[in-house]
Amino acid sequence: MKFIFPQNYTFKNKIFGFIDYSVVIINIIWFLIIGGLLHLCIQDINVKVIAFILFCFPIFLLSISGIHGENIIYIFIYMFKFFIKQKLFFFTKTNKYR
Repeated sequence: MKFIFPQNYTFKNKIFGFIDYSVVIINIIWFLIIGGLLHLCIQDINVKVIAFILFCFPIFLLSISGIHGENIIYIFIYMFKFFIKQKLFFFTKTNKYR
């Protein structure tokens, strides 16, 4: 069976077919940082598990689902750029014949 892909089709390698490798690496780094901080600060295992879930599960869900299929790394880059340079543009339609 032959598959024909158009030339403008971009093929991205993904783990399990739905999550990018770069997002997995970012998630693992985040999980290790949070896990290490919780291990140093908190002694009770129940509190550690609950705090780990609270800090890591939303990021994990966002990285799987994304926002309209957008990569989570790009979302964080867009948010960072917006916080650095907040501009609001208002455009009005002008009709030169009116």
